[in-house]
Amino acid sequence: MGTFKIEGGHQLKGSIKPQGAKNEALQILCAVLLTPETVIINNIPDIIDVNKLIALLKKLGVKVKKLGKGSYSFKADELNLKYLESAEFKEDGRGLRGSIMIVGPLLGRFGKGYIPKPGGDKIGRRRLDTHFEGFINLGAKFRYNREDYFYGVEAEELKGTYMLLDEASVTGTANIVMAAVLAKGQTTIYNAACEPYLQQLCKMLNRMGAKISGIGSNMLVIDGVDSLGGTEHKMLPDMIEIGSWIGLAAMTKSELTIKDVSWDDLGQIPNVFRKLGITVEQQGDDIHIPAHKDGYQIQNYIDGSILTISDAPWPGFTPDLLSIVLVIATQARGEVLIHQKMFESRLFFVDKLIDMGAKIILCDPHRATVIGHDFKSQLKATTMTSPDIRAGISLLIAALSAKGTSIIHNIEQIDRGYENIDERLRAIGANIERLPGN
Repeated sequence: MGTFKIEGGHQLKGSIKPQGAKNEALQILCAVLLTPETVIINNIPDIIDVNKLIALLKKLGVKVKKLGKGSYSFKADELNLKYLESAEFKEDGRGLRGSIMIVGPLLGRFGKGYIPKPGGDKIGRRRLDTHFEGFINLGAKFRYNREDYFYGVEAEELKGTYMLLDEASVTGTANIVMAAVLAKGQTTIYNAACEPYLQQLCKMLNRMGAKISGIGSNMLVIDGVDSLGGTEHKMLPDMIEIGSWIGLAAMTKSELTIKDVSWDDLGQIPNVFRKLGITVEQQGDDIHIPAHKDGYQIQNYIDGSILTISDAPWPGFTPDLLSIVLVIATQARGEVLIHQKMFESRLFFVDKLIDMGAKIILCDPHRATVIGHDFKSQLKATTMTSPDIRAGISLLIAALSAKGTSIIHNIEQIDRGYENIDERLRAIGANIERLPGN
């Protein structure tokens, strides 16, 4: 188990460039299974979860070549489908949440897809019903082996249909889209997710020969085609990392420039941070955060009531940044209610912030009230363990702002989502050291 040693309280300065988007990568990489032709993907982040998926694709028979930093070519012309029913696959797939998204393209192209119950962050239930109900609507038969926790879908032929999703699941929509592009006839998906990463997937599939309309809306119409070809694709910058750097700058009173952020794809993110009193300046396609020497003040609603920040499907605020918002609020002037609607265990890291001196009331598994210190009482260093990716980066930001030296264990959770984070932080002045694992 790896460890970070962080000496907090230092101001940072400089520029930092966000990595390619993890959540986009997990969809885009699975889409290479839809064609026997070469697909080139650029701006792939070098992180544990993505590298695990690339390794899984290799075992499945995909020919993978590294073309340069973050650039790979993929050719799925001779797949080993027997691997899908092997004990090795059951072990490999179980360790990666994103492995569920190989099912849609395999079902669409080969008429069958299998997956063990995926793992991933321990942030509460993340059900797979939307994925499999979509496949069943397209004509697939579902089976589940309870002893092995092994799911499967099979179909001689997928047929287009109308479906209303019971939730606007990003991965569920992506999975169903990847199956439907090769189904016979027309598929309409209503209550579809419309996140920028899903838009990226649909645009890429259209360049491969798919016929998808309604991209960016919650109703996608897909006219099935017989086959797809190769293409080249560049992934967006990671919006969660962009939000993390905004929070880091505010908490450490640092002047930072975040480079090449793709402003048009950030949605509510800049506005939510502005509601917390943080100055977020647009400079071309960069974000500039000036040093907040006098702190920052949370806005109340017009009637004077306490601000509530909650997550919602796109174009609402992403749940992955609520933990960052919560940490930033601990040093703001004012109070805020954080309402995490989607995952019931994602706020359970607040006890570690309370140990550091933060004023937080955990109302229930979904809501926490934060009373800001206005930097009059600095967070205190402590020893803690990262429970998941997003809580891990939030605790790291807290440690970088705290007085004294903090220790964070289980940093593999942070490495799952953030590329070479200690090196990149040191480049802007952070005092962070990676200690060897036990």
